[in-house]
Amino acid sequence: MAVIFPPLETATPEGLLAVGGNLDVETLLTAYKQGIFPWPISNDSPLTWFSPDPRGILEIKNFHISKSFQRFLKKSPYTIRFNENFKEVIQNCALTKRSHEEGTWISQEIIDGYTNLFNAGYAYCIEVYLEEKLVGGLYGTCIGEIISGESMFHHADNASKVAVCSLVEILKRNSISWFDTQMVTPIISSFGGYQIPRSQYVKMLKKLDAISLTRQQMFLQVSD
Repeated sequence: MAVIFPPLETATPEGLLAVGGNLDVETLLTAYKQGIFPWPISNDSPLTWFSPDPRGILEIKNFHISKSFQRFLKKSPYTIRFNENFKEVIQNCALTKRSHEEGTWISQEIIDGYTNLFNAGYAYCIEVYLEEKLVGGLYGTCIGEIISGESMFHHADNASKVAVCSLVEILKRNSISWFDTQMVTPIISSFGGYQIPRSQYVKMLKKLDAISLTRQQMFLQVSD
């Protein structure tokens, strides 16, 4: 039986919409198609689902990088790979300490749920290597044209930024005009990400095709 979420307008001011449920593939697909995502409050709390207002996005037309980062990219020592090591990427995201978070929201339940989503073809990862060592990356969902960036990490200078730039290039090739960042972190803001009202986000979401673009098609031109 398909899960039914409450109307988005019933969310709390913080964006909390629902409590409970699980992270099976069908539930995650249903959630993302409606602009909802899981965001655990703590390991001791039931699973929580959010639809914040405002919502963070990054439009490709607004994407920009600084001159200093442009110079870095020209001499970048990194190798980029796609969808080869999803579990290591999400585990690194879970272990990375962040100044604005006391702990990690990427619980074992999240790791298992999104790994299953990846195995079903609805999630992706971008990996950044330095001399064959994974030093950065990001993961997200790719449900047709509905693209999200869930989390990123870096263990070397600019590695997560390089992953974001790689994602933007992939989206350009596939004529995807924006992706969901959920929140606007300093890195996303530096690239041109910003917040929009949830109502506007939902209108933009409804214009996307949640079926036609597969992960294989999305990465076809960059997999060689």
